Amino acid sequence: MSHPQDLTGRVAVITGASSGMGRASALLLASRGARVALLARRQSALNDVAAEIRRAGGSALPLVTDVTDAESVKAAAAAVHSELGSADLLFNNAGLMLPGAIESQPFAEWQQQIDLNITGAMRVIHAFLPQLESAAANGKVVDLINTSSIAGQYVYSYFAVYSATKAYVSHLTRQLRMELGPRNIRVCMLEPGITDTELQGHFTFQGATDWIANARKSIDFLKPQDIAAVVGFLAAQPRHVNLQQVVIMPTKEGM
Repeated sequence: MSHPQDLTGRVAVITGASSGMGRASALLLASRGARVALLARRQSALNDVAAEIRRAGGSALPLVTDVTDAESVKAAAAAVHSELGSADLLFNNAGLMLPGAIESQPFAEWQQQIDLNITGAMRVIHAFLPQLESAAANGKVVDLINTSSIAGQYVYSYFAVYSATKAYVSHLTRQLRMELGPRNIRVCMLEPGITDTELQGHFTFQGATDWIANARKSIDFLKPQDIAAVVGFLAAQPRHVNLQQVVIMPTKEGM
């Protein structure tokens, strides 16, 4: 009898796979036997993750993909289907966080977050849903996991647009569960609190940079591996069990 955490035979697609939560999740899922498709923009970083997985005896397919480009996402979906078969686990994880004061933030930064966090996430779902449906129809365990944020629930200064994009992802996930659950596709949102990833390195607004630096003095931030452990836990549940919303916070983060 196989161990419940054994993911042998599963095909996992991870966006934002070159770093942070995506990278950590790819490593964990591959270590448990899943064949993993790695989607991100940076070729060298993707190759590094793939090489690490292969050195450990796992299977990885790196695919340079820009989720803000519809053709790029379609091509990735076609490559996954051709090389690995139908995906049965989609970790829809690519995202961008650019805080800023609403009266002074460049509109281009609003648009970047909307294009990646909302439209990009929708492109990925649209491209891979036929594969998820096919896998479910063939009796496989199937997961669609969307990365949202605790910012989708609560109000934070300087995070208006980012928080709004994540609120969209969270509510979209609830709606998708209603439609896809009856087809045996499990749908879950992850809503992490402060996590140590590259996202903070993209900040252009000093007020938010200062806020993060101050928070580090009193809070032990989540690590990407903490999120990966949750992804692995979700994937290991029996087919009839769907954890639809997982809020994961640093113990010392109050909100």
